[in-house]
Amino acid sequence: MVIRIGYNKLYKFVKAILSKSGLDKFSTNAVSKGLCEASLRGVDSHGIKLLPHYIESAIKGRKNPKPNFKFIKKFPSVYLLDADHAFGHAAGIKAINKSMQLTNKYGLSVVAVKNSSHPGAMAPIVLDAAKKGYIVLAFTHADALQLTFNGIRPFFGTNPICFAAPRKNEEPFCLDMSTSKFTWNKLMNYKNLKKKLPENVAADKFGKITTDPFKATSLLSIGDYKGFGLSAMVEIFCSIFTGMNYGRDIPSMYKYSLKKKRKLGQFYLTIRSDACVSKKSFASRLKKMSVSVRKEPNKKKEKILLPNDKEVYCSILRKKTGIPIEQKLFKNLIKLSKKYKVKLI
Repeated sequence: MVIRIGYNKLYKFVKAILSKSGLDKFSTNAVSKGLCEASLRGVDSHGIKLLPHYIESAIKGRKNPKPNFKFIKKFPSVYLLDADHAFGHAAGIKAINKSMQLTNKYGLSVVAVKNSSHPGAMAPIVLDAAKKGYIVLAFTHADALQLTFNGIRPFFGTNPICFAAPRKNEEPFCLDMSTSKFTWNKLMNYKNLKKKLPENVAADKFGKITTDPFKATSLLSIGDYKGFGLSAMVEIFCSIFTGMNYGRDIPSMYKYSLKKKRKLGQFYLTIRSDACVSKKSFASRLKKMSVSVRKEPNKKKEKILLPNDKEVYCSILRKKTGIPIEQKLFKNLIKLSKKYKVKLI
């Protein structure tokens, strides 16, 4: 059974719960936005389902609900943000806001983040910047979950890549993807539902492909060696570049004690879209290219979709019909509702 809750009602609920569980105002707003927008866009693996885990991790000490952010200037347009073990969403928004300020002056900038937690889906962090006329490339890393190419166990995480750019009269172009074929949170959902996995997305402890979510210990890369290579690239930016742990030294999200910090990194490169052409020209030409691509002939007589199209369509639909909440998650939200005396529905 699936229960649907309106986006505004759900956002208000999440915000109240996070605030009552001890998060400061900035963190409350950032995490509420990150979780609810991920669910609105159909990225349920990184959406509202993570709220109970996030609350617990804040209470037990993994995440700092009231971080003291510190920016460290390395070069005029390169800064390192010590996030003080903040929620990843809060660290990401703090970083992208700083990056936009620097980019206004220098044309482009880099803000790397250390001592963070995972920021979830990165699109909600970068889309606002793209709407303001910036081009953004964002990375983060995670614990070892992606099967090493030709190996039998994981070394790198699902290590996502997010790219966004402004587009005239429509939502920005936004590619937000994992470098693995599947996310671990999605696999966990299959496990909870005792549902068979799709073919060729996961492997067991021997490195052999499996469709049994209870036997799966790693995820397969997109494009085999190429996806594995992209994951390694992201790891370099988020761990080697920032001084954070890498690969198998990164604490697991679910198996590691919630009392201990994970010390994750993030990376943001922001560029003015008018660095080479006018802002108007960039947005118009990207719009024109998008229209041209969508008009291309296809074999299945279905719409050709660019990155972010599915998420935009899903957002429109869910704004009308509500966010789908599975029964198990709904029960957990009801528990939070009673504990913190915040009305859910």
